[in-house]
Order: sequence, then C-alpha cells, then structure tokens
Amino acid sequence: MRVTEILLVDDNPADTDLTRDVLAHNGCPSHIHAVADGVEAIAFLRREGKYANSHPPDFVILDLNLPKKDGRSVLAEIKADPVLRKIPVAIFSTSEAPPDIVRSYELGANCYVTKPGNLHDFISAVTSIGEFWFGLARLPH
Repeated sequence: MRVTEILLVDDNPADTDLTRDVLAHNGCPSHIHAVADGVEAIAFLRREGKYANSHPPDFVILDLNLPKKDGRSVLAEIKADPVLRKIPVAIFSTSEAPPDIVRSYELGANCYVTKPGNLHDFISAVTSIGEFWFGLARLPH
C-alpha cells in the first residue's frame, strides 16, 4: 500500500502535534510533514531550498491564520499553479466567520472544517478528516 504524503500547515505546535497523533492512528499509512508558516508551506510545495528532496504531498491541511503568509494566500497560490492545483486542500481553522468560509471555497478549498475548542471535539474532527480523505475519497497520486 502506498504511503500518503500529507502537508500540515499550522503555527500552533499543540494543534500540530495533536493532529499528527490523531492522523497517525487512523489506519492509513501516511507520512506527515509539518510547517509553521505560509512561506515554508509554499517552499515545501515547490520543493525549494531545504525541501528540494521532499516528496510532494497528496493532501494539504491548511490553517488560515499563519505568520509570514496567511492561509488564504497559500491556498490561492496552490490553486493558481497548474502543477499544485490538483492537490486537495482542507482548511482547518478556528475561524467560523462566514467570509472566511466563502472566500476559502472561492479560492478552491476542497473542504472547510472549523477547529473545535475542546479536546474531544478536536480529536473527533481530525478523525473525521482522516476517515473521509484517507478512507473514502480517492486522492490523485
């Protein structure tokens, strides 16, 4: 079975660690790469600099509120690039603001999931992302 390459873009180390732990237990062989800002995300996706030898991701989990370059800009760059646009992007953000949700879909997000504020619901949300995207959906390789 092929290992799914996941790029997790989040500036909150606790959210990154928890998301990584939950996804690691979802039964899908995956390798999770984590970066903490939008500039690093684009460098990883374009395989630039220290990411030159990295495997391109099959899936991206993207927070909106990031330092250096926000998630909206990262999403726009991904979906404007003919090579990167096929990669499914799930927005995973604390924002419940309707303009953020609408704008994310306008920019080409494949889904928008709001980060819950409590541990139980956070684990449930990440588990659901994993079950859908790595259990039911078919990802391009």
